[in-house]
Amino acid sequence: MHYQETVIWSKAIRLAERVCSVSAKLPGEERFGVRLQLTRAAISVASNIAEGWARESKKERRQFLSIASGSLAELHTQLLICERVGWLNEPDLSEVKALIDQVGRMLTTLRKAARTV
Repeated sequence: MHYQETVIWSKAIRLAERVCSVSAKLPGEERFGVRLQLTRAAISVASNIAEGWARESKKERRQFLSIASGSLAELHTQLLICERVGWLNEPDLSEVKALIDQVGRMLTTLRKAARTV
């Protein structure tokens, strides 16, 4: 199965799309600060899932899934800070938070499965 056919990659792509849209609502002075960090972290999640999927070594596959998981945690933390300081609000973030939760659960499942194989 190609990574583009997986549910996790599709959800990670949707997450990156939503983060790019939502981050446009940040203050202009954050264009090269938090906004850039948010979009890079979101893109990193999908990119590392794809790269891990394409690796032949199980060890490398686990490594890239782990990196994707770390990027997801970074993204979630940054969004929570943006919400707490009032740059973004709950209606803007509801779908993003749901996608973070879904992708996180899928990554956990894949990482556990990769350890036992």
